[in-house]
Amino acid sequence: MSIFGSSHFGLPRLKPLSSKRAHVVSVLDIGSTKIVCMIGRLTPRAESEILPGRTHNVEVIGIGHQKSRGVKNGVITDLDAAESVVRLAVDAAERMAGLTIESLIVNVSAGRLQSDVYTATIDLGGQEVDANDLRKVLAVAGQQSLRQDRAILHSLPTGFSLDGERGIRDPLSMFGDVLGVDMHVLTAERAALKNLELCINRAHLSVEGMVATPYASGLSALVDDEVELGCASIDMGGGTTTISVFAEGKLVHSDAVSLGGHHVTTDLARGLSTRIEDAERLKVVHGSALPNAGDERDIVTVPPIGEDDRDQPTHVPRALLSRIVRARIEETLELIRDRIQRSGFSPIVGKRIVLTGGASQLTGLPEAARRILARNVRIGRPLGVSGLPTAAKGPAFSTAVGLMIYPQVAELEEHAVQGGMLSQLTGGNGRIARMGQWLKESF
Repeated sequence: MSIFGSSHFGLPRLKPLSSKRAHVVSVLDIGSTKIVCMIGRLTPRAESEILPGRTHNVEVIGIGHQKSRGVKNGVITDLDAAESVVRLAVDAAERMAGLTIESLIVNVSAGRLQSDVYTATIDLGGQEVDANDLRKVLAVAGQQSLRQDRAILHSLPTGFSLDGERGIRDPLSMFGDVLGVDMHVLTAERAALKNLELCINRAHLSVEGMVATPYASGLSALVDDEVELGCASIDMGGGTTTISVFAEGKLVHSDAVSLGGHHVTTDLARGLSTRIEDAERLKVVHGSALPNAGDERDIVTVPPIGEDDRDQPTHVPRALLSRIVRARIEETLELIRDRIQRSGFSPIVGKRIVLTGGASQLTGLPEAARRILARNVRIGRPLGVSGLPTAAKGPAFSTAVGLMIYPQVAELEEHAVQGGMLSQLTGGNGRIARMGQWLKESF
């Protein structure tokens, strides 16, 4: 299903999972550092006290990952390069799983992700709230969010109100005069999404659904108490750092910053005059977000940037390397702190922050985050998934695992029809729409 020619001009939407049979789900995590394809089997599970929000057990049966090319800060910059890497990752996962896939659920980091909350109310006239009233109030809130230049990724009702009383989770069968809803809508620019889909279509695959990266990583790294009480998940990737805030079991806010682990690597490459690959190795082996007493004494060997045999490696104190790393990490964390503060969700986040993503594995990062964000910080790894190889159990694979979990919560979303050719005839205040609405309400 394509967002180019779809009659509702919206994104492909996932169908709810059956609670009686197993499903095979394939996902693609397109990042600035790596591209991961996972194939998993979702089997219905009985209600459990462990991760009670999950309806299915996830078992990974195939995985393939490749170094990313043609992607920068989550944006496709070279279609041919990105397409070839997608093909390689998908092929490796298919071989491991022993099956062929045709469609994928894909993540979105690009397109300037934007979170908005829309409020709508309808008059009940003192009657009982029925399913039709819920549909009506959600449709009113959804219509407010439609914009021609942006596509809706997620649309989640975060809370209902009856006669001004807020915090109602399910108003069905309650009595009142005025029913209201707060709808959290997460949107992205259409052009970025079209390029992402085009890249996947060129590899002879179709897009089954698109999921915002912060939502996916939060789904896999947070435990239920954190999602319920209020918590921020910070996914530190190679090119972008994304923020998601969860409260009362729902995603209530998302944001993204165009800074990530790769920026630390390029800072080192420039500051120490060495190649990107060598700078990455130095960052992983010697880099730290915390100052250390022995840094001035420890000497690090920096390989030369040229291929000439006469170029000798240079020797620098580890303190210099740590200062370069620390400057960029502190800038990123301060930016995240300011974004959370500006969003108005700081009281909801409280003292709970979960760091995930590949760049969160840097030595000393949790301690630096605790100091700058002034909150409790833990490293989040993918939870509740079996069959993951040991190398894929770290924070770097949180988004890919979150995409596997997403089909279980997709039905929580409410999507308004977006304005294409068909909906201009039938949507809004058109004659056909009004007639259809009258028929629905009358019979």
